[in-house]
Amino acid sequence: MTIMRPITRNAQKIALCCPGKPLLRERADAVLELAAREFPQVELAFHSQCFATHGHFAGDDATRLGALLELANDPSVDAVWFAMGGYGSNRIVGDMLAGMGEAARDKTYLGYSDCGTLLAALYRNGIGRAVHGPLAGDVRREGGDAAVRRVLGYLTGDHSGLEAGLDHRPAVAFNLMTLAMLVGTDFMPDIEGHVVLVEEVCEHLYAVDRLFFHVTQHLRGAAGLRLGRVSDVPENDRPFGSSEEEIAQYWCAKAGIAYLGRADIGHDAANKIVPFGLA
Repeated sequence: MTIMRPITRNAQKIALCCPGKPLLRERADAVLELAAREFPQVELAFHSQCFATHGHFAGDDATRLGALLELANDPSVDAVWFAMGGYGSNRIVGDMLAGMGEAARDKTYLGYSDCGTLLAALYRNGIGRAVHGPLAGDVRREGGDAAVRRVLGYLTGDHSGLEAGLDHRPAVAFNLMTLAMLVGTDFMPDIEGHVVLVEEVCEHLYAVDRLFFHVTQHLRGAAGLRLGRVSDVPENDRPFGSSEEEIAQYWCAKAGIAYLGRADIGHDAANKIVPFGLA
């Protein structure tokens, strides 16, 4: 592992890896600079694997898995922060669970998008604390510094970045496509009584409609669904005829799931923090 800030006595140690696609070094540098300036109590460590490349991925499956397990099984690490999303988490999730030791059970794991596959599996198996929240790579977005501050604040005890609609009911949060790939697998947690928050990016509205058709069949027993932002929707050759919220309401009604309104999550710098379970 490459430690990119000096160790500070009694620091909160946050280590980063990339389960899917790689991180650009300049983005890591921007996160490190912000942390050094505003969070001196944090020791931040980017694993060298974050910068590896193997086709689409930040290293092959064995490399990505090895980095994640190294951090998870290191008792000195307090939190594992996923630096980037992108496809790939599902290729290592089963081996991740098999390789996790006792130290892996006593830390926070934070990210979103495709990393939701890992968060789901961890939550299902009672390993650590799974948390939906911004990726380190989000620093590149407009307003990205605020996203990084939100995570570092949360991991050091400031809960002002929590999604405002969380209440007494347990919650989970997912990218809609990631959730559609999860339901029906051995890694999907029991969402009985949970509020399910979903968001999506770069999908046609007809694809969003198709995803809701599939997902809602597997969410019966949930306390309800809240819809985050559906952003960067490609233009189709004809209008779909329903908005993203109308789509969510339609399929929730057909499946007998309570539609509970909008949620402040999405593929953007405003993406808020949602701990799996009770906030």
